[in-house]
Amino acid sequence: MCGILGVVATTRVNQLLYDGLQVLQHRGQDAAGIATAEGGRFHMHKSSGLVRDVFRTRNMRDLPGNWGIAHVRYPTAGSASSAAEAQPFYVNSPFGIMLAHNGNLTNAEDLKREMFLSDLRHINTNSDSEVLLNVLAHELQAAASSFRLDQDTVFKAVAGVHRRCRGAYATVAMISGTGLLAFRDPYGIRPLVIGRNDTPAGTEWMVASESVALDVLGFRLVRDVAPGEAILIDAEGGFHSRQCATHTVHAPCMFEFVYLARPDSLIDNISVYDARIKMGEFLARKLRSTMPHLEIDVVIPIPDSSRPSAMEMAHHLNVPYREGFVKNRYIGRTFIMPGLSIRRKSVRQKLNAIHQEFRGKKVLLVDDSIVRGTTSREIVQMARDAGATQVYMASAAPPVRFANVYGIDMPTRHELIASNRTEDEICAEIGADALIYQDLEDLKAAVRALNPVISVFETSCFDGCYVTGDVTAEYLDGVETQRSEAPSDASEGAAQMDLNLVTGHEG
Repeated sequence: MCGILGVVATTRVNQLLYDGLQVLQHRGQDAAGIATAEGGRFHMHKSSGLVRDVFRTRNMRDLPGNWGIAHVRYPTAGSASSAAEAQPFYVNSPFGIMLAHNGNLTNAEDLKREMFLSDLRHINTNSDSEVLLNVLAHELQAAASSFRLDQDTVFKAVAGVHRRCRGAYATVAMISGTGLLAFRDPYGIRPLVIGRNDTPAGTEWMVASESVALDVLGFRLVRDVAPGEAILIDAEGGFHSRQCATHTVHAPCMFEFVYLARPDSLIDNISVYDARIKMGEFLARKLRSTMPHLEIDVVIPIPDSSRPSAMEMAHHLNVPYREGFVKNRYIGRTFIMPGLSIRRKSVRQKLNAIHQEFRGKKVLLVDDSIVRGTTSREIVQMARDAGATQVYMASAAPPVRFANVYGIDMPTRHELIASNRTEDEICAEIGADALIYQDLEDLKAAVRALNPVISVFETSCFDGCYVTGDVTAEYLDGVETQRSEAPSDASEGAAQMDLNLVTGHEG
């Protein structure tokens, strides 16, 4: 899960990109980067850390130009927390290209071998985003009849990327002298939206991971990028689009609606907030039918993303809703933190109980999901320490039993509390008096009710079904091995990286 932006503006674009990254900070806290273009020159600054820490006034001054891309990164399985893997990435042959990517290529290792043996390209990092960049560069070279690109050539190259790449990818790229390119994988797993802003000086365009970035920056949501579609905004601001995949299935990631996206975003014409409301409604129905004996005095959410579900549960159960935890917003999300020991330590730094909401009460705690169980165990104990007489736990999502290979950091089965346990065993493991999970079919129905056009969702972490069809047991074993061999809190230095590149075509 990363956040990406691409903007073609009528004035200097660096502030728009910075402000957009601030809005998308929840999608990645490991590193941030901005690249802009001015004439034939690219400018870039990127480093490890939060957006507010990576960019200073001097860095912003060094990012001129009216179009650019930006990225916030969060590392996935086996990847290092390193400034070297901050995005965007750059390649200068055969065309100057900057690229930022959200997702994960499941055939990255095969593509690396192809790069070395047949494409004669060198990969400098362990990032699959650099692999994707070089595949795009190679396909552009193969499609171009000269050293000048037109939209047909660019779209032909994206079609080549779709033929070669597997997995999830939402991508923005700058091609020197050509324009801003954005495309989405043929399954539409990771989100990407298009925004427009009509100004007296002309039309401005934006592509972003979530619509909330458009809202904050004054852009109007036009639509989502379709699965397999490519968008090209040329140097004159002209908008072009084309379907570049021969076979598409619209299967957005369910975890975006459960947890990853901000509630004020629209993804694939579905309100994330309304989806979470629906999840609470369906879960309340299940609780009433399967656990009518539970006496609940109060419903309390585990902030922040579970609030809509918790409010709706309280409404349908006719039980008071209360805020029982105060969140320290200066502590990073525990789910994103790479080291297990860091996650454990951070829970009580991140949340503090309001004792009067727990004392002497039978409490239903509502969370968006239960992944590793570490946070849930700590929170149940916090509720008891605050005086709760009974602590029940509800999850708005089903049990997470399988690895996610499409860009979410839950790659190994032994880390998932539900992978080898029954629901009763999970309940005992987290120390709750009762535990209820959302049914997968109810979860699908809750989200589908808001956009019946979408009939398929990427739900592999719940059911083990991988929509791209290329994920094998051997691949999953390899991911686990890579993860176990990686340092638990890899940090290879925070040296900042600046780049000013003259991007002239060769020949």
